[in-house]
Amino acid sequence: MKKLDIGATELGLLAHMMRKIEFFTPLTIGQLEKILPTIMLYAYDKGETVFSQGQKGDAFYIVYQGSVEIRLRQWLVLSKKIATLKTGDFLGEIALISDEPRTATVVAAEPTLLFTLIADDFKFVLHENPAAAEEMRKIGARRKFATSHEAAS
Repeated sequence: MKKLDIGATELGLLAHMMRKIEFFTPLTIGQLEKILPTIMLYAYDKGETVFSQGQKGDAFYIVYQGSVEIRLRQWLVLSKKIATLKTGDFLGEIALISDEPRTATVVAAEPTLLFTLIADDFKFVLHENPAAAEEMRKIGARRKFATSHEAAS
């Protein structure tokens, strides 16, 4: 993992991507503008782990370029790929709304760039807008439910 600088072009694309992500639709443009400066950009090599199942959830990610595989631990060392996320997809939203451990492992399927929002940097938005926070919890719960059912199939 390598931290990269974010330029004006990347910030513009990030803002556009965030407006299309269901998870952020409850937020106002002003609230999104407060979040943008806190977001970082990281590069991952193919096969590099972004986070592991069971770890403390501390960040939210948007795939800027490349792709990641979502894997669920099946046995002690085996895992099952349940999804591949590509440009514009997001993951880790549960980390922004609760302190639950990661529900899956995420690995870069190819060289990948991820926008990263640390949960602590996001908490002030939740406190400013309780209605948005509740809507985000519902969206997160729906995605968590879908993930758990995909793993069972």
